[in-house]
Amino acid sequence: MVTAEGRVGTTKARGDVAEERALAFLKQQGLRLVSRNYRVAGGPHARGAEVDLIVADRDGTLVFVEVRSRASGGAGGAAASVGGVKQRRIVRAAQHYLMRLASPPPCRFDVIAIEGDRLEWLKAAFDAG
Repeated sequence: MVTAEGRVGTTKARGDVAEERALAFLKQQGLRLVSRNYRVAGGPHARGAEVDLIVADRDGTLVFVEVRSRASGGAGGAAASVGGVKQRRIVRAAQHYLMRLASPPPCRFDVIAIEGDRLEWLKAAFDAG
């Protein structure tokens, strides 16, 4: 939903716009989309997990990308919002995805942080450890 002022209305809609922008950027950098919004259901005592984008880098590395968007850099900014709990959920979803592959390729975890008009690509922002 877009408001009369040209802003995207709902949180989900803003997230979708941010993911589209991040994906377009990554494609410009030569990466190829493998999967989008890969979800793993949560168990009786655990929340589900999701990876926003899974892309393949030119060297064959599988990249799990978290896209975060904020109107401004206040409160630590978009990148700072990917804390330990969020990282563990992304890693869990990535592990689930990789179990489906006969021979998992090298992997990394990136963050695309969008603050207003600024996009920052944080390669290898965290690891599975």
